Amino acid sequence: MKDNLENTAEMIEAVEQANERFYRALENADLEAMSSVWLHDPLVKCVHPGWDLIIGWEKVRESWAQIFGGNVGMRVAATDVDIKIEGDFALVSCYEMLAVFLDSNKPPVSARTTATNLFQLADGGWRMIHHHASQVPDAPMVNETSGFSTGSDSDRV
Repeated sequence: MKDNLENTAEMIEAVEQANERFYRALENADLEAMSSVWLHDPLVKCVHPGWDLIIGWEKVRESWAQIFGGNVGMRVAATDVDIKIEGDFALVSCYEMLAVFLDSNKPPVSARTTATNLFQLADGGWRMIHHHASQVPDAPMVNETSGFSTGSDSDRV
């Protein structure tokens, strides 16, 4: 029984690390790092907030290239992370707290999304096979001094 618990703890830690690599790649607009997180398969899927469903690694990669090419900086924090593992699949649900820097002369715009990330154990590690993020209507705002706080609807992305 102890071995199962240790293996489960190790698997959860490995999934946490894969999920964190995804958010660091997103925050750093690093297409190579993002590519290393995903399984390169025609069946992978992605839904960015406000986008249609994207199917297949090549199209998913193109979507990240488009997002990263927008010359917009951002900070991202995953909160309330919940991980469930079943066999070779791991389901991660979380909130994404985003501060998006659209203009260097203005404070960032904030958004909070709810995300579902699905990973498959493949190619020697946990690889993302599905990402779906949708904006949460009551997202907290970012202020320059203390991080996330409540603000007006007009400041949200």
